[in-house]
Amino acid sequence: MTRGSLRLRLLLAGAISILLALALSATGLTVLFYRHVERRVDTELGVFLDQIVSGLAQNKETGALELTRTPSDPRFEVPLSGLYWQVSFDDTVLRSRSLWDNVLQLPDDELAHGALHRHVIPGPVSGDLLTLERSVRLSPRVGGQTVRVAAAISLGDVRSATRDFAFDMLPYLILLALFLIGAAYIQVTIGLRPLHRIRQRLIAIRQDPDARFGTAGFPQEIEPMALELDTLLTDRQTRIEKARARAGDLAHGLKTPLQVLLGDVERLRLAGLNDIAEDVENVAHTMQRHVERELARARLATGTGQAVSNISATVGRVISVVSRTPAGAALDWALDVDEQANVVIDPDDLAEALGNLLENAARHARSRVSVRTVSDGNSITIRIEDDGPGVPEDQIEKMLERGGRLDQSASGAGLGLAIVQEIADAWGGTFRLRPQKPGLAVELGFHAIGNKMDDDRSP
Repeated sequence: MTRGSLRLRLLLAGAISILLALALSATGLTVLFYRHVERRVDTELGVFLDQIVSGLAQNKETGALELTRTPSDPRFEVPLSGLYWQVSFDDTVLRSRSLWDNVLQLPDDELAHGALHRHVIPGPVSGDLLTLERSVRLSPRVGGQTVRVAAAISLGDVRSATRDFAFDMLPYLILLALFLIGAAYIQVTIGLRPLHRIRQRLIAIRQDPDARFGTAGFPQEIEPMALELDTLLTDRQTRIEKARARAGDLAHGLKTPLQVLLGDVERLRLAGLNDIAEDVENVAHTMQRHVERELARARLATGTGQAVSNISATVGRVISVVSRTPAGAALDWALDVDEQANVVIDPDDLAEALGNLLENAARHARSRVSVRTVSDGNSITIRIEDDGPGVPEDQIEKMLERGGRLDQSASGAGLGLAIVQEIADAWGGTFRLRPQKPGLAVELGFHAIGNKMDDDRSP
């Protein structure tokens, strides 16, 4: 998964949401546990207050108020244990052994009879105490005075219990987070599966323009998009076919006027108007090349990745035509072409490209043109060599530039090279010019049939 991956973005968003939700849940559970512990402590301190009040009695000898029965918790007997009780009345203070020489610093507030007050006060050592106090009026037989009874516990114990709860909860939260993230991964994978199907069907459509998405295998949310894409593809194919038909009609409509124009060239020459005849002939040939180029473009627009061409058959067909021209008839044609070599390209497109290249070779060769195939397993290259004057090194790049005026280059190569380049690009092939002494070598390569083609190479 890369940085721009939709799967990665969804997983990151899901993981962050899960972690935030678990963090909030952990915080909420910890606060709830703390409140629960506080309520339990309040209940426990209330019980201690009841035990202290019930244990108050007058000393029979001195008449002084004393605690005859202490609360049962042994921490009250351990100095500075964190659990304390205290009874104060008049100027007298009774306190637990755990307070040692200290006194609980209770706030100076008014307490109604039997009312409970809850405070957080400083403890005898570092830390605060959670304190519960009650004002009690004793019965006359015990003395009848009002006493202030308090029980306190260290808040550190409450916080320690809460902290232990949080640490005990942490491993389970981590396991839950991993489980939820794993579930999110499965959910994202299943949710994005239709996009994978769309990609597969796009590849099929690129290889076969007649293929369509259809609705099989898509969820209800994707079906309308698939139907719209099928409609768009059908409309596009119809438009292309109409454009191709119009281009063909235009080409056929121009052929007769061009032939008439070329016939007028001969009459102009016979009349001695050679300069005018030369100009008219150049214009006519230029128009013919433009018509051929547009026809090639129209044909390539409907190309299919499933087309297969046999190189030997196509080369033989093209050479049989070129060798009968005045330039080709005087040449020695050397062929070394694998008869079993098949490549992924429409036969008409391959014939168009080879026709332009072999015509150029025949026009510039002195005595010999060779055609051979070279295979590297994944592709097959057709290499055409001539023994003509060649092309200067500094002209090669200019000749292969898109939109360049290749028909005006120093080698005399015409507009046909642009058509060859477009055919090679459309079928995922390669086209190179290699200067040599003498002559020029041209290499035209395509995917060999039977090898897996790259998705982005199909036209």
